[in-house]
Amino acid sequence: MAKRVMSILASVGLLVGMLAVGAGPAAAGAASSADWNYRPMNVAIQVSPAQTTPNGIPLCTSGSLGNLVCYSPSFIKAAYNFPSSLDGTGQTIVIVDAYGSPTIASDLARFDSLFGIAPPPSFTILCGNGGCPATPATADKAHDPGGWAVETSLDVEYAHAMAPGANIVLDVAASSSGNAINDAEATAIALYPGAIFSQSFGIPEAYIKTGANNAQVKQAQKNYAAGIAKGDTFFASAGDSGADFGFGFAMANFPASDLHNTSVTGTQGNPYIEPGALTDCPTSITCSSGLATYQGPCALGRTAPPPCVPVGYGGEQVWNEPLFGAATGGAPSLLFGIPTYQSGLGLTARGPDVSYNAAIDGGVLVVSGPYLYFVGGTSAGSPQWAGIAALANQARASASKGTIGDLNPVLYSIYHSAGYASDFHDITVGNDQLVNSSVGFSASSGYDLASGLGTPNVTNLVNDLATH
Repeated sequence: MAKRVMSILASVGLLVGMLAVGAGPAAAGAASSADWNYRPMNVAIQVSPAQTTPNGIPLCTSGSLGNLVCYSPSFIKAAYNFPSSLDGTGQTIVIVDAYGSPTIASDLARFDSLFGIAPPPSFTILCGNGGCPATPATADKAHDPGGWAVETSLDVEYAHAMAPGANIVLDVAASSSGNAINDAEATAIALYPGAIFSQSFGIPEAYIKTGANNAQVKQAQKNYAAGIAKGDTFFASAGDSGADFGFGFAMANFPASDLHNTSVTGTQGNPYIEPGALTDCPTSITCSSGLATYQGPCALGRTAPPPCVPVGYGGEQVWNEPLFGAATGGAPSLLFGIPTYQSGLGLTARGPDVSYNAAIDGGVLVVSGPYLYFVGGTSAGSPQWAGIAALANQARASASKGTIGDLNPVLYSIYHSAGYASDFHDITVGNDQLVNSSVGFSASSGYDLASGLGTPNVTNLVNDLATH
């Protein structure tokens, strides 16, 4: 099944930033028993701009897979009810990635032009004392530079799109090794107190559990504690290879499993519209593309105005797309016990925290180099949650309050309050059992391992975070 899926995806120019189904430890890209290489958490399908004209979104075409659901920032913001009165002004979002992308500045400019977004007040590329690293050869599978380039574009563009008034810092690590990422984060934490950090990468905990690399974990934890003390907030992606990453036993993704990181799992539309099943939306009615609802008339390949108009929220379920060999991470940690804020949830160890759209058929449109991509994966959620935190910090600043800082205790206090039902979409459908695996967890009412607390109703959540 895995070979069949990968051959289908290769035909549409897929870049896979995740472990293959059934992969063992040799496939992880670990450099040695004392080091590891993080992997970006994205799945990207390359398409031509003609297939994704803005007037036709969310109805796009993708070659051999036929019609797919695709989203621009305006559809995501409408679905999750982003407030129009906040834009993240005065806040700083730090995007942490390895290698970066030599075209990221022009990518961001093209992205903003395509979707009508103002440029950020500032865009800083931070590469440390040694300067920006040379990008490895594209064929370097251990480091996956192609995946990191698309990852960089996704992270920068969608953090900016959700909080266009925030300053963006791209913190570029010299390589994808754990030590290099730690060094890069330590530098940014020292330079940007009160910032919001997005980490759309990770490594299955089994590689850490069995390796002689505890020093790297301790250094990462030291970084997070130092950042929290400065008022920083940290987000990390939960992974794209189900509850077991192909190992046959449940585990979390690090650094998402650290207690100071808000771990972001994935969702997809409910109903989920299978590839090729999308149809035109007739005149003057409201249609659903899964996550989002929108106003017709809309047609596949539409090039002339008026564009399809986003209306609001449709529905969601746990992200699990067998055709693409992908499903959200979400499982008890092998490394960390139950943090205080997760007590009383029936957990056996640290679990994930929140969720966000991660579908591939239902992915976001990203500009990277000369190409346009549909991008899915839990990588999409971390930078957009960082944008939400920037809106909350802007609102807190207006009320003469400090930054929200360590977010998890606040989120769980909301969960245990009357505000939970209005601040979150509770995901109750689906599971994170990867295709060909026997390990997974199902969504249920309230907190669950597959979707955490759920996805945000941003306006309501930000109001509560601003006054907490």
